Amino acid sequence: MEKIVNKVANSALEVFDLEDYYPKGIRVQIDISQWFLEGFLLKEKDFRAQLQEHNWSQYQDQYVAIHCSTDAVFPAWATILVAVHLAPFAKKIANGTIEDLDAALYEEILSQIDFSVYANKPVIIKGCSKKPVPVRAYILAAQHLQSQARSIMYGEACSAVPLYKAPKK
Repeated sequence: MEKIVNKVANSALEVFDLEDYYPKGIRVQIDISQWFLEGFLLKEKDFRAQLQEHNWSQYQDQYVAIHCSTDAVFPAWATILVAVHLAPFAKKIANGTIEDLDAALYEEILSQIDFSVYANKPVIIKGCSKKPVPVRAYILAAQHLQSQARSIMYGEACSAVPLYKAPKK
């Protein structure tokens, strides 16, 4: 009987798994339209009063996305004012959805990684994840890796999709 050899484990292939960098913590989304008249009209005096009365401490150490679920047209300062109230409590604040928030988190995290460890190596960006890794994070990872890696693939070692191959020097 022939010995089974794990060729993937013995290869030079490096796996870059974005799940390894997923920040732990509670993510919440605040709908700014809750403070608008009938969800659409911002009345500044009422808006400011409601923000003053809101319990902002409930967002202590959480990741918060600020969005509007209605088609309301409102000034940019409204979102900024909500962020100002959140700032003493939230770990991170982003405008948009939870996915936008996660993308902003990954943007920060990926900018701090030393990608030179992948220099001239074949790299696979692990695809299947159990955590909600946004597509934007995969794009950012590929951009960072492209300046270093010999090749970049996506997926799993058994069924990787080629994305990039560095030009021969």
